[in-house]
Amino acid sequence: MHQADSLQKVDSYKVGVGHMKELMPTMVEAYHHFTAACFAPGALDEKQKQLIALGIGLFANNEVCTLYHVQEALAKGASRQEILEATAVASAVASGHAMSQGVTRVEQALDSLT
Repeated sequence: MHQADSLQKVDSYKVGVGHMKELMPTMVEAYHHFTAACFAPGALDEKQKQLIALGIGLFANNEVCTLYHVQEALAKGASRQEILEATAVASAVASGHAMSQGVTRVEQALDSLT
């Protein structure tokens, strides 16, 4: 995917939020206030929070969220290596999720059905 494609998808999201704000200003403003508070520096800095969000976006298979949080992580000073390591951690969690379900729920289903 080219940079222009990534930027266009994130821009389309922002335009969509703008249209929603025209119809539901209180809700969109509340959402922005909530997310701003969540991403504000605290015990974790803004870069760390963007890397976490990137991992969650990947796990959720949300393309726009993934693209947005890569952009934001870069803007907050994340290196390419940090972004790739966050991606690797998200991959580990995703495969761990499938494994944990396999050794618990699938095993339980097999025990009850066989």
